[in-house]
Amino acid sequence: MMALDGIRVIDASSILAGPLACQILGDHGADVIKIEHPIKGDSMRGHGPSKDGVPIWWKEVSRNKRHLALNLGRPDGAEVLRRLIPQTDVIVENFRPGTFEKWGLGPDALHELNPGLVIARLTGFGQSGPYSSRPGFGTLVEAMSGFAHLTGPGDAPPTLPAFGLADTIAGIAASSAILMALRHRDRTGEGQIVDVDLLSPMLTAAGPGPSAYDLLGTIGVRNGNRSTNNAPRNTYLTKDGKWLAISTSAQSIAERVMELVGHPEVITEPWFASGSGRVQHVDLLDGYVGDWIGARDRDEVMREFTAAGAAVAPVYDARDVVEDEHIRGAEVLTEVEDDDFGTMLQHNLMWRLDKSPGSIRFPGRALGADTDAILEELGYSEAEIASLRESELIT
Repeated sequence: MMALDGIRVIDASSILAGPLACQILGDHGADVIKIEHPIKGDSMRGHGPSKDGVPIWWKEVSRNKRHLALNLGRPDGAEVLRRLIPQTDVIVENFRPGTFEKWGLGPDALHELNPGLVIARLTGFGQSGPYSSRPGFGTLVEAMSGFAHLTGPGDAPPTLPAFGLADTIAGIAASSAILMALRHRDRTGEGQIVDVDLLSPMLTAAGPGPSAYDLLGTIGVRNGNRSTNNAPRNTYLTKDGKWLAISTSAQSIAERVMELVGHPEVITEPWFASGSGRVQHVDLLDGYVGDWIGARDRDEVMREFTAAGAAVAPVYDARDVVEDEHIRGAEVLTEVEDDDFGTMLQHNLMWRLDKSPGSIRFPGRALGADTDAILEELGYSEAEIASLRESELIT
């Protein structure tokens, strides 16, 4: 038995936070019904690489979901959704504030049909506030959160991530918030609105900058791969042209690193006793560590650091990730059976439950793959389904 067996979720969201939140819920047993526009589909189908015209990222973010191709913007499409709501525990949507209300699907209308419904609304800037009506995408939030300002070398422009960082963090946060709302529902019978904006989780990830500004008047600056909290912490190039990352957040690790690279004398310096003190001497420490690593091949450095109990990791590309013995041995990635590819490699579940483990039951499906089956469950006849399809309400 999986943790969310018996929970039904409607995924009426698109790129990327909402679909990821629903993927997580589906991974742990929820019956997730993915609603897409019958003609355009979810824009997520066009993101990332594809093979033979089949989108690879879509296969993962839409796994464990049944697919209903339905035009919610038409009154008869909204009516189909209303018939689903009494049998649903959670609905996730990420349209601009006011869109669901315009379609007659606002929280008041949905809670009349199902008082225990959890309505998760994911937007760039939330359901209220001066920016609530703005288009909200992860890139904008990564800029406004302070993340881009702090990322990259000090003499280079602010740097945005090359992947959906803000959406991913918000999606994980939304899955947690939804479970809290379900816990409340189970205790009281009350559904509620879960208002998740992309900006708030990203601000949290970017660290205590606002608090430091409020209390100290300081503003962080870009430091490349260095840290303002501890040193040495950087990426270092080996003799054979490989990059390694080192962290010395723990005092004991910092001491081991300096002993290993042949400079134990700095350990007795008063400034070495704290991360902030070491940051004041970062050029000296980076020089010692960089020189030592630069004179050795990656494999030798890895062996020496591991033997010394010091913290080091190689900078991986996708091939390195796939070939890493721990990632494969611990099944951080896993092979999944797929109708299009036979098998494909996907990220495994992000956490493991020993009493009620989740599972990947099937990857993302074709547009409208489960439309007929879902409508039949709602009591639609074959003739009614054919009529809806003829009117292009469904696919």
